[in-house]
Formats: sequence, structure tokens, C-alpha cells
Amino acid sequence: MIDSLHQIPNHGGKRKNAGRKTHYQEKTVVMRVPESKVVKIKAWLKPIPKDDRSKNIELQPIEARTHLQIAYPLESVAAGFPSPAQDYTEDFIDLNEHLIHNPLSTFILRVNSLSMKNAGIDIDDQIIIDRSLTPEHGDIVLAMINNEFTVKRFMKEKTHQHQYKVWLKAENPEYPDIYLQSEEELVIWGVVTCILKKLR
Repeated sequence: MIDSLHQIPNHGGKRKNAGRKTHYQEKTVVMRVPESKVVKIKAWLKPIPKDDRSKNIELQPIEARTHLQIAYPLESVAAGFPSPAQDYTEDFIDLNEHLIHNPLSTFILRVNSLSMKNAGIDIDDQIIIDRSLTPEHGDIVLAMINNEFTVKRFMKEKTHQHQYKVWLKAENPEYPDIYLQSEEELVIWGVVTCILKKLR
């Protein structure tokens, strides 16, 4: 006789609502992708937030410890290799001096958003930020809104004789521009001066 208060569990067969839950309202499939594309694919699949502000960013200070001088060719090159017989000037370029104008106020940030894609800034690119520069209309900046950071284009438009409207423009139509609300405080943390992008 079976006690009516204790039912024997059913371990066989398919159970309703069992298994891993999906974020999508349709059937999903498994596929192989190149390892180098995983981050970008995950970012593409991730639901786009209201905007991409973040409280947690990792800013790395600049320390110019080495000097590497690269020779200038005398002639410009149209996306090709210079001729082996081409002469070089006596001038050289040092990448530290070329990329970093104010070492004590310069930082590097790795990008984790696609909101500035159409400005040439992709996920995992690194941007050089100079805190000593005053932002001008059209500059790409690292902005802080109520202690949350975002990289956007700084827009400053004159509305009246002595009044200006400031807003932040996303360079990707899938992300919203940011117009400040009355309770929000905007601080321009620094101006982006360069994008470091690996091509291979």
C-alpha cells in the first residue's frame, strides 16, 4: 500500500518547464564562431540598454618608459609599401611624443561599447584620453553623468546670445543620444585624442 501523503517522484520522461531557459522567444541553435569574434558577437546579441553608461571603468595612466624612433619617408605612400630605394629624411618620429602630449594627465581606456562605432571606435579598441584639454564642439570625450561614465561626441550649440545647449551624441543609430535632465550633472572627464586599433 502506498501512503497517499508521499507520492513517488517521476524521474522519467520530459517534464514541463524543465531545461535551460532562453532569453529569446524562439528556437535557438548552436554554431561555431572564430574565437576572435566572440566578444563582438556577444555584444551584438546583448539587449541594448537605455544607454551605455557605466560606473565601473578601468583607466590606465600613461608611463613613457621607452623611446622608439621611426624614420619618415620623403614621399607619401598611397596605402602601399615605400620603394626600397626611396630616401628617408633625417627626421624621426617617436610614438610617445607623437601620441602623448601631456603625460601626467593622459590615460588609456579600453572600450566595451558599440555606441561610437561610426566614429571608428569598436569594442576592445583602446582610446587615449587627455584630461588637460578643454572640450570643444565635436570632440569625442569621456563624460561622467551622476558618477556614470560614457564615451560620446560632445555637442555644444548656441541657443541664445549667451546661452548654449550641451548634449552627447552617439555615433551609432542603435544607441540614443544623451540630453541632460534637470537632476543630472555632467562632467567632461577628458578629451579623446587617439584611437589605438589592432588590425591583426
